[in-house]
Amino acid sequence: MQGKVTTLTHPENPSDVKSFTYDYSYWSFDGAKEDAKGYLAKDSPKSRFSDQQTVYDDLGKGVLRNAWNGYNATLFAYGQTGSGKSWSVIGYGANKGIVPLLCNDLFNGITENKENKEFEVRFSMLEIYNEVVYDLLNPTKNKKGLKVREHPKKGFYAENLKLALVTNFKEIEQRMEEGTVNRTIASTNMNATSSRAHTIVGITFIQKFKNDAGQETAKQSVINLVDLAGSERVESTGATGSRLKEGAGINLSLSSLGNCIHALAEKSNGRQAKVPYRDSMLTRLLMNALGGNSKTIMIAAISPADINYDETLSTLRFADRAKQIKTKAVVNEDPTEKLLRELRDENERLRKLMQKGKVDVNIIDADGDGIDDRDAEALKKKWEEEMKARMMQNDQEIANMKKSYEEKLKQAKKDFADPSIAKKEQDKQTKPHIYNLNVDPMLSGRVVHILNPGVSTVGNRKGEESTITMISPNIQEQHAVITVAKDGKVSIKPFNTDCRVLVNGSAIQGETTLCHNDRLLFGATQMWVFQNPMESKKAKINYNEITYAFAQEEIAAKNGLAVSSNGDADMSKIQEDLLEVMPAVEEANSISEELDKAVKFEILMVAPQVLGKEQGKTEVHVKMKNLANGTEFVWTKEKFLSRLYMMKEMYQKYEDEDEWEKPEEEDPFQESLDTEIHIGTVQVNLQPLAYSVELKEQLEITNYKGADVGMMNLELHPCDVKGKEYTEADDKFVDSPSDLVGTAFNFKLKITSCKGLPNKYSDMYCCYKFYLDKEETKTKLISETSNPEFAHSKIYTFSPATQQLVDYLQNGILTIKVMGKQKVRRSAAQRNQGLTTKDMLKTDRHVFSRTANLMNGFQMNGRVVDPQKQSIIVELLLMKKTQARLQQKVDSIRKLVKEAENISRVRVSTSLLKEVLNANTPEQADLSIRKLAADSDRDGIKSGSGGSGSSVCVLL
Repeated sequence: MQGKVTTLTHPENPSDVKSFTYDYSYWSFDGAKEDAKGYLAKDSPKSRFSDQQTVYDDLGKGVLRNAWNGYNATLFAYGQTGSGKSWSVIGYGANKGIVPLLCNDLFNGITENKENKEFEVRFSMLEIYNEVVYDLLNPTKNKKGLKVREHPKKGFYAENLKLALVTNFKEIEQRMEEGTVNRTIASTNMNATSSRAHTIVGITFIQKFKNDAGQETAKQSVINLVDLAGSERVESTGATGSRLKEGAGINLSLSSLGNCIHALAEKSNGRQAKVPYRDSMLTRLLMNALGGNSKTIMIAAISPADINYDETLSTLRFADRAKQIKTKAVVNEDPTEKLLRELRDENERLRKLMQKGKVDVNIIDADGDGIDDRDAEALKKKWEEEMKARMMQNDQEIANMKKSYEEKLKQAKKDFADPSIAKKEQDKQTKPHIYNLNVDPMLSGRVVHILNPGVSTVGNRKGEESTITMISPNIQEQHAVITVAKDGKVSIKPFNTDCRVLVNGSAIQGETTLCHNDRLLFGATQMWVFQNPMESKKAKINYNEITYAFAQEEIAAKNGLAVSSNGDADMSKIQEDLLEVMPAVEEANSISEELDKAVKFEILMVAPQVLGKEQGKTEVHVKMKNLANGTEFVWTKEKFLSRLYMMKEMYQKYEDEDEWEKPEEEDPFQESLDTEIHIGTVQVNLQPLAYSVELKEQLEITNYKGADVGMMNLELHPCDVKGKEYTEADDKFVDSPSDLVGTAFNFKLKITSCKGLPNKYSDMYCCYKFYLDKEETKTKLISETSNPEFAHSKIYTFSPATQQLVDYLQNGILTIKVMGKQKVRRSAAQRNQGLTTKDMLKTDRHVFSRTANLMNGFQMNGRVVDPQKQSIIVELLLMKKTQARLQQKVDSIRKLVKEAENISRVRVSTSLLKEVLNANTPEQADLSIRKLAADSDRDGIKSGSGGSGSSVCVLL
């Protein structure tokens, strides 16, 4: 970052540099020092580090100024998970973000202006998770989420969202903490973390005063501070067609936001574009912020890590489009009487419409797509519902405007924040307790369970009521017992052998004493830290802070995955993916067992060559095995994680005793038998073609795990432009690949057949891309055999051959994928008939133990298919060709010597010797040798005489 410019350099290509200009470009990666209070500031006057106060001064104060002037104002943060969105918006500890700093300054301003104005500040906090809006200040009342309605003036709003009256900054802090705790509880149960959910903090700021005409006037500003979900979740999940929309609700909102910003940018540039606000809950609620009545600021948070290059570039481009948008903000200031009159008039108009039964088409057909008569009744019902909701909203506003500030304050005190939150904070300082760990650092430590003397029980909510209730797959009705003894020692014991409890990464069976900072895992996902303040004071040592990442790495290490920090970016990315996927696989298996879905998941390490890529990095994939019918599918990490969140939703409904079953085409545990799968890969060494030599081989077909699943018969034949294959007699062999450059070069690729493929596949075909092919070439489909005969051939012609092509032939590998569809295996169905998923998984229950084996053979499981056997064959083939060529040259020289002896000639010109050595065939050499006698007669050279002045070779 330099001034307003952010410059991004490709980690593997220093010449690939992209620059973007914004209103501000902040650097906050290094160049900071921490003061005694924990605040991070510049470590020197020359440091480019931007601290929280700098960002607030530039951005937050502008938002606050707009609010004082009566404009709606919005600030939203966009970027991938972990890039610093929440840090900028909310902050942590002493490093307060824009929201708390803005709220503090807001109340300081109110204190300074109290004498001539009356102020009202209301605070709201909502979360959008999977297209459902949750009220974080009132979670129990609206468990199934809030409905989003549309108002002609206000735009979209969340119906019945709690707007808590606050009178000072401390109350806002308490409300924010209350909302964050409620969000954490939901996250602990559903994993709706910041990487998957959007949080919107709303501050409604009303100023009441008398205008110049003496009328009581209200100036109102709505400030929205939005912390968006991690942008990397928008990437492709691999779903095709109209089948299951992978993680639709999760991905939809950010995709819609991108579409809206693109359309708004187009409109700002004078082009026609429809802005699809209605496509998601997020864009509905942000409609004013994006293109309407609001002054809006966007923070784009990026990561400087090389492994995040693609995400960083995507975020910078997103922000570049967003800066082109122009909003139309107006001051929201009107006399109170006028506002009341407008609300009453609106309600009267709506009542008359409802009495007449006249449907307002603009409300129910806002997109203008036309109304189908068949849906008329349903649409009328929807219209009436909208009308009633709008009238109710107007009535609430009228009642609120009539209430005195004292009445509102009295009501606010009745439903103030839960005092138990503050009490728990006090108890944490003296009593043993456990607190939650969350993948989102902002949500760790928010849920605290104080352990009182005696016995505390841990269990789910279905059985006998437990002291500590946890909602998660694999949590039993009675799961564990935590005992605080009279001497202050604390121990934990699983209720029985089916109750999974890990302490510091190791499973326990009997009673285990807990020590300060011990890590606890209950079931599949419930991660906690035990703390005993009295013990830590006695120990007089500094304990390290426990993070979710540390706890997961510890579990991984106990199961064979040693996380290293050797600076290898590729390895770091793999480890990062593994640490994300390992607990997710454990959770998916637990949900499958709980819901009896007969599905098992396993981690696979897949080399790029196996995926048909010439270059790339080893990737983490997940194998899904249907235990009921024996079919197996390999999913990308993204597809698996998207499916997992849908599995969690099914589980959540199952826990809430709602209807949770889905039809097969929407079930995240199911994959259609029409889904094409990657059976295996063959890699062909192209080096023979670089020497214009044919290759005719039977090569191993290797699956994701590196296991052989069959053989492929294929051939590479140099040929003429019409496809006629060259033979030995044509002798097209070249001593050096560079000899091909500039010549016409053609060859034929033949895939004749595959042998010994498993009999569970149908609709099999092979596909590949050669050199600069844009589209894949596919063979015909074959079914009902384990030995498909493809009889496929394709001619490639190059006139002339370039150095690039020759380099590709000499060093490249052609990847051929074998694809197909699966058939149900009756043997698997019969073997597992009548068994529960728990029974089927019993022999392979702990995914982590499987992962240990995976990591011990890290490079081998899903190995890089380096066809060593084939390389040896190719080298032998080329060696044989070279040896034959050398033998031919030796034989030709012998013939030359014999001919010279026959004519008594002891000297031969070097030009003639060169001709013989460079002859490609014995026939060409013979023609040159015959010149010896002719030259001898012409030049009159006798034995022992010199030549005609040319260089000579003396034959000894």
